[in-house]
Amino acid sequence: MKTKTSLVLATALIALTGIASAQTKRAAAPAAAPAAAASSGALFSQAQLDLIVKERVAQGQPDTPELREFLKQELINRELLLRAAKAKGLDRDATLRTQMQVASDTILIRSYLNDYVSAKQVSDDVLKKEYEQIKSGLGDKEYRARHILVEKKEEADALIKQLQSGAKFEDLAKASSKDPGSKENGGDLDWAVPSNYVQPFSEAMVKLEKGKYTPQPVQSPFGFHIIKLEDVRDAKAPAFDEVKPQLAQRLQGKIVEDHLMELRTKAGVK
Repeated sequence: MKTKTSLVLATALIALTGIASAQTKRAAAPAAAPAAAASSGALFSQAQLDLIVKERVAQGQPDTPELREFLKQELINRELLLRAAKAKGLDRDATLRTQMQVASDTILIRSYLNDYVSAKQVSDDVLKKEYEQIKSGLGDKEYRARHILVEKKEEADALIKQLQSGAKFEDLAKASSKDPGSKENGGDLDWAVPSNYVQPFSEAMVKLEKGKYTPQPVQSPFGFHIIKLEDVRDAKAPAFDEVKPQLAQRLQGKIVEDHLMELRTKAGVK
């Protein structure tokens, strides 16, 4: 079972729904009642329109008169629905008020984190150092292995006896393995470097000869494994430029994580 490590941003930000989720198609502006069109200026501000146009352009849409007209009509619709919701008193509902506060706080937090990370740009030298550290930890070989994962040693022992009697590894994996990620593929874990696995697993795997399986169950935090080594090949790390964006995101996540720990310490939060 693979145990790939990853840095997770230390805060979960709520994804805010856009005003229109579907992509805008080039078409005539939606028909609107004359009265609504005539009073559209009172239903939304230019700042609102500029903001959502900017967001759409950032997503790759061209700034066209058709797009602006479409968004104007969406802003009108939104304002009319907002007024109807307030007229019904929904803005005074305690649960909805909490949800609105959370959404408002999320926008503020996102802005703060963007500013904080932007002020701490990660240089290419730092990224290259991170790249070399990761690359050196990968090793020079990749292994393709299969495994059968069970909960108890007795189960693994019984499966090894079946293998010794001529049973096919793939068939036993499909029938008995508890690993949902590889079970249906006959226990196949695809190509990976040893560091992708927990240590007891990787140590046993690299000692195997091609085509052989472990004569004794290998215990890990996940249970008991029977491991079969299919093949070995030279590992080839991706070029720095290929993984540079992922490295930057990884280090930015670490910056946020460290800052949050700093804020928690200052606040006396454990």
